[in-house]
Formats: sequence, structure tokens, C-alpha cells
Amino acid sequence: MNKPLNVLFITADQWRAECLSALAHPLVKTPNLDALAREGVLFANHFANAVPCGPSRTSLHTGMYLQNHRSGTNGTPLDARHTNWAKEAAKIGYDPVLFGYTDTSVDPRGLEDDDPWLYTYEGPLPGIRPIVMMGETPTPWTDSLKAKGYKVPEPISRAYAMRAEGPDYEDGAPVPKPLAIAAKDDDTNWLVDRCIEYMRDAKDPFITHLSILRPHPPFIAPEPYNAMYDPMAVPGFNRAATPAEESAQHSWLAHQLSRRQYRATADEKRLRRLKASYYGLMAEVDDALGRVFAFLKESGQWDNTLIIFTSDHGEQMGDHWLIGKCGYFDASYRIPLIVRDPRASANASRGEIVRHFTENVDIMPTLLEAIGAPVPLQCDGRSLHPFLEGKGAPASWRTEAHWEYDFRDPTDDAAEQKLGLTLHQCTMNIIRDECFKYVHFTKLPPLLFDLEKDPGEFVNRATDPAYLATVLEYAQKMLSWRMNHDEQTLTHVMITHEGPVSRPSARY
Repeated sequence: MNKPLNVLFITADQWRAECLSALAHPLVKTPNLDALAREGVLFANHFANAVPCGPSRTSLHTGMYLQNHRSGTNGTPLDARHTNWAKEAAKIGYDPVLFGYTDTSVDPRGLEDDDPWLYTYEGPLPGIRPIVMMGETPTPWTDSLKAKGYKVPEPISRAYAMRAEGPDYEDGAPVPKPLAIAAKDDDTNWLVDRCIEYMRDAKDPFITHLSILRPHPPFIAPEPYNAMYDPMAVPGFNRAATPAEESAQHSWLAHQLSRRQYRATADEKRLRRLKASYYGLMAEVDDALGRVFAFLKESGQWDNTLIIFTSDHGEQMGDHWLIGKCGYFDASYRIPLIVRDPRASANASRGEIVRHFTENVDIMPTLLEAIGAPVPLQCDGRSLHPFLEGKGAPASWRTEAHWEYDFRDPTDDAAEQKLGLTLHQCTMNIIRDECFKYVHFTKLPPLLFDLEKDPGEFVNRATDPAYLATVLEYAQKMLSWRMNHDEQTLTHVMITHEGPVSRPSARY
């Protein structure tokens, strides 16, 4: 009898897809993730389905598009009726555990007013057992820092940004100040240490979700990672000559660029330092994961552990004069995905790079199929096992990537006032293939980018007479996509005199 699989499900936060040396990035070096890709499959056209963290992770963990799970932003509750990979794995005997965070906001219905989970958007995914919870209040980690003699600021969330004293420049070269915490003690390595301790003592089979904050801001790397990349050597920024020129593309973008938290207002020297630190944080995560992989090999668990590595979303990092994650640009949504299946059935695919479009909603079906659990009808994604088994894409595989951005804010009506929208109209849908990207708003004008002629996404062709047929074609594709992915859990069930009758119908 085959031994049940272990699963190590790893997410980084805010990691852009191209930042892997396995994909020939000109500067970033990720030797441990590259080695994982050589033993697994690297998906080079992988996309998140929403931003920011909360809705993106909800799609990742439930296998559902935002249009169905409706958890639109950080703090939007996840309807308790929805299942997820952890709940489904528990049904067949696994004990899913968490190291980090899932940013799941609890369904408030039925809870008492003083329930503590009603006062944070950083709750755990239902069905998962938190071993170490991290987030804006990383108490377990900061307690460890205090025990080691570090002076931790208040509020303790500022520990992530404890910058060392001293000059930013040394010997005439710009070197960002490091974190005032040794790398071995910082949040990334401390969390990885706790995860390794758990896996060392865990009984088979285990499902461990390791959710690492970095390279999410603050962009302050510990030594030596702060000085690993020369800011003057990092790639430049994909943006118009000025924010005003960028803003002319669309009224939504003009509004976004007027908001301080999203506008990359720093001078180029500072932005280059941020990008160098961003890359340094990636290098640290790669080194930390190398320790995890080494442990699995040394403990004899490597050949029985499914490993999934991805991110919740990307990072604009100055592109289009934006910082953070928002809107419709690829930089916010295109993310890495590496899957290593240890079983012989995956031998034919080892080292392959898949360029078909894949999405984070595909992770839950892939994980559940690997452990032998049924895939719920709620899942909008598809299992990646045909790729893992070297069979290539099924004939009906998607030819586009899809994502949604819900920019409504129940606490702030700035977008409504600036753009003339109602709260419910603050949303956009995006469909993107190799040739075009189409962006549809509920009330605002659409966007169309010709990605072959304009890969930087600068020229809106939606009103160009030569592209009107293309606009119609992609609007129809988007409508068909949404119709095909209406929630279907009970759609194919009928109550009859003989009792409930069901005839499930494949979406694809």
C-alpha cells in the first residue's frame, strides 16, 4: 500500500513572477527554488485571481473566483458555507496546520459582539490548525526577540521595520540600511525554524501551510541581504515619463495615482534602493526554503512530500508610477508557481516549464487530487496533474488568464466621489491572453491593450476604430467566462418525488 503523501504548501507574499533565476532574471538569484523547479514543474504564466492579500488568498484556498466567494478586500468576511482545501483534507484524516497567516476574515453572522475575530481581518482559514500565527501583531516572534535581548518597539508591528543605525552610503556606493535584527532571528527564519521543528516531530501524513510574509513591505532586509544587490544595477521602471502622462490612460488610474498609499512618489534613487531590498528579501526567503528542503531530504521525507510554492500576488514596484498591488497591470498579478510531486507518475515532467495559463484557483484541486480527496463542485479552478504527469494541456484548457479587482471600501467613499460610482460599482474584471488584455468596469470606460505591440501596457486601444471588433470579441469572452463560472454547487441537483437527483456537468 502506498504511503500517504505529505504536503508542504508554501506561499510568499508579493513575489513577482519574473523574480526567479530559473526564468533568467538578470539579477535575482534563487538557487533553492531553481533546484525545486528542476525536480518539479515551473508554471511561467501563472496568475493570482484578485488583490490584495485577503481576496487573493481566499481564491487560493477555496478554489473560487472572487465573483463567487465575494470576499473582495482585506476585511471582507468569507461566507462560512464555503469549504476549502484544509476542510476537505481533514475529511480524509489529515490535520492541516498553519505557520504564518491566511488573512481570512470571519463570517460575523451568529458571533457574539465581543468575539475577538470580529476585530481583525487576519483570522485563520477555517479548518486549519494554527501552530504559529503571524501578521500585523506577530506576538510569538516578538516574544522570541525580547527573550534574545532585542528592544522591541510598540506597537510590536513596528518590529518588521526596525532599521539599523548608520549611513545609507558606504564607500560611495548606495547600500540600504539593514534590519536591526540578525537574519537568523528575523521573522522569515524564525518562522521557518518553527515549521521545521513541527515537521521533525509530526506524524505522517502531514499537511503544513508555510505562509511567509516576505518580500512584502517594509522593504528592509537584514544583513547581508540588504547589500546583496546594487541599487544602480536593478532593472529600470516600466512607466510613462511622468505621473501625469500615466494618469491620462484612464480615470481610475488617475484616481489611484492621486492616492498617497499607491503612488510611487520617491525619486528614482530611492525606488532603486527599495527594489534592491525587495530582491534581497527574496534571496533570504530562498535561503530559508533551502533549509526546509535540506531538512526534508535529511529526514527521509523528501521523496514523500508534495511541495507547492507560489505567492498571493505581485508588486508594482514603481511600474506605472504605482507601489503595492492594485488594478489591472500584470505586475500585480503575475506570480511564480512551482509544484514538485515526488511520485513516479511525475517523473516525465521534471524540469519542465509550462507556459499555458494557470491560476491560483487551480491550487486547491491540484492539492486535493494529489492526496486522494474529492474536489468540491465549488472549485472554479482545475487540477494541474495533467501537466505534472507530463501529459500536457487538456484540449479544453483555458487560453486566457482572468482576475478581478474590487476597489470598494465601506469605510471610505473617495473612489465613489472621484469617479461617480456607487459602492457596488467599484469593481473591474480583466481577461488576458498572449495577444490582448481587456479590462471591463461596471460604469467606467473599458481598456484594451495590444500586448504584442505594447507589452508595457501604455496605450489604451478601446476607442481605436481599428480595434472595435477586438473589444467586442474580448467582452464576449469575458461574459462567457463569468457565465461558465457562476456558482454551481447545487445547480445540477433537483428535488423530486424520489428524492434529490443530481447529474453533475463538467464546466470544461
